[in-house]
Amino acid sequence: MKDTIYLSSAYLAPVQYYTKLYACTKACVEQHDHYVKQTYRNRCNIATADGVLALSIPTEKPGTLKCEMKDIRISDHGNWRHLHWNALCSAYRHSPFFDYYADDFRPFYEQRYTFLYDFNEALCALVCSLIDMQPHIVRTDEYRQTFGPDEADVRELIHPKHPCTDDPDFRPVPYYQVFSARHGFLPNLSIVDLLFNMGPESLLVLRDSIVTGTRAATDKRTNKSTEP
Repeated sequence: MKDTIYLSSAYLAPVQYYTKLYACTKACVEQHDHYVKQTYRNRCNIATADGVLALSIPTEKPGTLKCEMKDIRISDHGNWRHLHWNALCSAYRHSPFFDYYADDFRPFYEQRYTFLYDFNEALCALVCSLIDMQPHIVRTDEYRQTFGPDEADVRELIHPKHPCTDDPDFRPVPYYQVFSARHGFLPNLSIVDLLFNMGPESLLVLRDSIVTGTRAATDKRTNKSTEP
């Protein structure tokens, strides 16, 4: 995996996204891309008793056809905060670590954020702190289309419509899930699925979901132990 990666902003991003944060030296989160719906920018997937459920944050219609991500405003349409929090509670209330982390996440569904990028950024910072990761994350200064030999553009690689198996550096490692007896293991769900089910061991799952050769290089570069 490259030293520096470029990622899109994401709402409670999937496990694949957090393996990039684990492995890289520097993560640049794009804020100058044109906002596109039906991506992880405003959507996450969780596991429920009925299978995978997509939670989408409604956004205000921009005044122009092309609006940068940093300028996208969150809409209050449909009481989405209440619906998302209830969905998370219903899906994960019986998971081993939901009660332990619930008070950390609840405020995000009680207070209002104006901009989607700011909301995603704050949630990502919380998740990293709970998993005990300290990635170096910065906002992009401009939209780039060319990259150096030690940089990787994965802004569109991590996408709901792209199988995670398209990523040569990521192979999802099965972990305990509440509804696995009913649905089997559901890979690459939102990071909260991993966190609520595995708690402090989430970091080990992220590490082990990085392809072996890439992980060895990452561990050598970052001085991260390959031992549990």
